[in-house]
Amino acid sequence: MKIIIVDDNLAMRKVLTALFEGNGHQVLAALEDGATLSESVKQYAPELVCLDYNLPGRNGLELLAELHASSPEISVVMLTGSGDPTLVGKAADAGAAGFLHKPFSQPQILEEIRHVEETRRVTAKTDSGDGKFDLRVPEQSAKRTAVIVDDSGAIRLLLKGILEDIGLTVLQTVSSGHEGIEAAKKHHPEIVTLDVDMPGMSGLDALPLIRDASPQSKIVMVTGNADKALIQKAVAGGAKGYFLKPLRPAHVEAFMKKLLA
Repeated sequence: MKIIIVDDNLAMRKVLTALFEGNGHQVLAALEDGATLSESVKQYAPELVCLDYNLPGRNGLELLAELHASSPEISVVMLTGSGDPTLVGKAADAGAAGFLHKPFSQPQILEEIRHVEETRRVTAKTDSGDGKFDLRVPEQSAKRTAVIVDDSGAIRLLLKGILEDIGLTVLQTVSSGHEGIEAAKKHHPEIVTLDVDMPGMSGLDALPLIRDASPQSKIVMVTGNADKALIQKAVAGGAKGYFLKPLRPAHVEAFMKKLLA
């Protein structure tokens, strides 16, 4: 993969550069802060950005959100030595494709990169090429159907690729809870994947309304937050399960096959 590294620690930049290049990847740039990240992305068009959380100036979460909004096709792996237990969930909801706590071993980061490559392989199958990452698929007469509700364009594409790989027809992908209710009412799909953290109406608020609109649909929540109370609330509201971000295609596929069996 083509990679940009952003870390204020020179030794870390050197270690990551040597590790990636030694395993067949191309390091396009190694930056000490995020000040020139936007320009570097435009110049080099990377596939992956390894982004430190603790940076001078703007922190990694702010840069991640900006990068995900402007270039959702670029995967981001967040690196941090922070002990903040909520950081993983925040990064995942902001669009991170992976997360590593410092200090990490070489096998750990190579495994994370392998997951990112698999995610990109699945997503590439469903890229519409229009840059909008908002696909609306005409209704079809397939037996097994799905609707995807998520405010992240990258997650919508990834889930669409996974669900289509296991034989589901994705009838519609939408970016808000209100649109999700309307899509469920229109299509009555077998499966609805529902993001928890969305602006306006959250997935937990939309859950009972989607169940009312399409009682036969199996609803699976998608979240970056592993809080037990949230998960229990979703299950109590009728969800059949949940996926934690960053999504791993193999895990999602295995769960969905069991749910559909």
